[in-house]
Amino acid sequence: MRNIQLRSICGVRCGDKGDISDVTLFADSPEGYQAIKAAVSADVVKEHYRPFVHGTVTRYEVPKLWALKFVMTGALGGGAPSSLRSDNLGKTMGAFLLRMWVDVPDEIADNPTRFAAPN
Repeated sequence: MRNIQLRSICGVRCGDKGDISDVTLFADSPEGYQAIKAAVSADVVKEHYRPFVHGTVTRYEVPKLWALKFVMTGALGGGAPSSLRSDNLGKTMGAFLLRMWVDVPDEIADNPTRFAAPN
């Protein structure tokens, strides 16, 4: 097992509505999907976003798309119109998740599909 950033093996799409943010990771391969499914739980995501997410984090698996969708409540400081945070909407939340470090099997880490992880 090796530690890499999710951006090495995933893409992301995200959105926001009120105080809810949703972030979906899309793996680049079936093997990458299995690796992120094992490494990226709702609890891991909740910890990664601490102290920004004050509500729940729910994970939905979408295996036919090699995707994991995370819905986070209490995530945007009350929502865009009422938040004092700058640039706190969906795109920023997605970029932040791609920077998370996770342990994946060596064969996945040795063959990144997007960006090589820094040494």
